[in-house]
Amino acid sequence: PRVTGFRCIVVVGSHVLSLFFEIIPCNKNSTLNEIQFMSTPNPKPFNPGKIHLPQIRRIIAVASGKGGVGKSTVAVNLAIALQQQGLRVGLLDCDIYGPSLPTLLQITERPKLLGERRIQPIDKHGLTCMSIGFMVDPNKALIWRGPMVMGAVEQMLRDVVWPELDILLIDMPPGTGDAHLTLCQRAELDGAVIVSTPQDISLIDARRGLQMFQQVGVRVLGIIENMSYFLCPHCNGRSDIFGHGGAEHEAATLGVPFLGRIPLLADIRRLGDSGMPIALQDTQYYKDIASHIMP
Repeated sequence: PRVTGFRCIVVVGSHVLSLFFEIIPCNKNSTLNEIQFMSTPNPKPFNPGKIHLPQIRRIIAVASGKGGVGKSTVAVNLAIALQQQGLRVGLLDCDIYGPSLPTLLQITERPKLLGERRIQPIDKHGLTCMSIGFMVDPNKALIWRGPMVMGAVEQMLRDVVWPELDILLIDMPPGTGDAHLTLCQRAELDGAVIVSTPQDISLIDARRGLQMFQQVGVRVLGIIENMSYFLCPHCNGRSDIFGHGGAEHEAATLGVPFLGRIPLLADIRRLGDSGMPIALQDTQYYKDIASHIMP
């Protein structure tokens, strides 16, 4: 294959520069001085305690304090909305006990092993994807203790052959347990997005999740209100089943941005279960939110 460039990793003190040199075609009479190079530095400081992924520009966690608020559906559709903006997007499903990515994208193939430890991610709908669900029997429960969970999370970060990405979205498990602490301590997170429904019982746990990120020094990019209201598929009438405006009010109280509302639509559920997320057809609900994450 034709060589188009090469990457060089340069360590300077506590900083790492990831430089990609692209070879620009020139005519046969060109001199060496006329051959041009382009370099793209990665300004993230080098931290020996982190898993360094210099080929990924931004790593964003999508989290919720409570399960059942549609976080994984939001993460998948948000990833597609970002990809449709021309970005190179990866999606990592870190919910070890309840992985959703195999169903939401209808992925049944298993990742290929490259050598003894490296894992090839799976491409679907233009996304680079990885989930523990790709590697285990979907009909069997994973009965793992904390150290095994933390090891699996680290392996999916460290041993997966992630390509050049503009953004990697990490679909976090609900709660604030071992997987969350591992990701906050080992991944170079650029921020976190909190997903909640409008009702108080969900917002209580969303608040705890937000505070966890703040305590470990991860910037909270904002709150998304999912299932914000129900739109009837017959009359298009609106019903505030779970209340109204709770997440927006909570964002204002906590001093973080409110990123937008996503309605409760039958098509979001139907298309998600079929492996064809709604963002492939209509990205409006997610496009506005994506613009706040990657302006």
